[in-house]
Amino acid sequence: MTRLPDPSIETPTPSSEVVRQSFTLPNTEQYLLHSATREQPYQIYVFKPSQEAPLEGFPVIYLLDANAIFATMVEALRVQSRIPEKTGVYPAVVVGIGYPTEEPFDSSRFYDFTMPTPQEVLDALPVRNKDAARPQLGGADAFRAFIEQELKPRIERDYPINTKQQAIFGHSLGGLFVLQTLFTQPQTYQTYIAGSPSIHWNKVILKEQEDQYTANLGFTQSNHKLLITTGELEQGHPSNMNENARELYERLALLPREKLHADFYEFEGEGHVSVLPGLVSRAVRFMRRA
Repeated sequence: MTRLPDPSIETPTPSSEVVRQSFTLPNTEQYLLHSATREQPYQIYVFKPSQEAPLEGFPVIYLLDANAIFATMVEALRVQSRIPEKTGVYPAVVVGIGYPTEEPFDSSRFYDFTMPTPQEVLDALPVRNKDAARPQLGGADAFRAFIEQELKPRIERDYPINTKQQAIFGHSLGGLFVLQTLFTQPQTYQTYIAGSPSIHWNKVILKEQEDQYTANLGFTQSNHKLLITTGELEQGHPSNMNENARELYERLALLPREKLHADFYEFEGEGHVSVLPGLVSRAVRFMRRA
């Protein structure tokens, strides 16, 4: 038996369809910020918690590769900081540093996150396509200066920031940049998150920076935290990423814990990219650990 249409039910027409809008994360904004030393501007993403800021200001997380990770970090904080007494995660401002692209990663990161690298080291690096042109390298010092001299003053002016609770988060080459920053300018942050750090890009120079850092540690008032992580499935990669990260942690773990609180974690069943959500979740909890 054929069922006739119910005249009381309006048939959808193009004019009565739902209105679709772009989705945006609450309490976030983005803008382009030009650097005095770079032609290409940086895409800056900022999240400010909806909670009232404490008298000393919010902790702040400076996040590298923000095109890929900013939303993940913001949602982890928004959800977990609702009940901080249970989760150990407190509201924080997130400052993402990215590039003017719709892609998750931009080749400019190779320049911004790496130190000058000798040609013989570059020739020994594992690459997917040896015939492809290598990206420009060696701009880590300039990028670090941009953050300290141009970005941070703007953030501290515009948001209630606690400058005694600053963290930097980087993964892969970003993790390498985080380690370089700890070893060469440890006073710039209190918490350092280095996920799957690409130590192999310049292992010799990084070791020299590490040795200088440890030699100076007894003469400073430093009290830092460092989290180094890897994914289990990164084992066996030609870069020796897991082995390099663990060896670094084992050396740093011997330092006085009141000077440097170093932790290491390997994410079971995760690879170089799939590890990111778990890394973000662990990082926001690590920030407030004693």
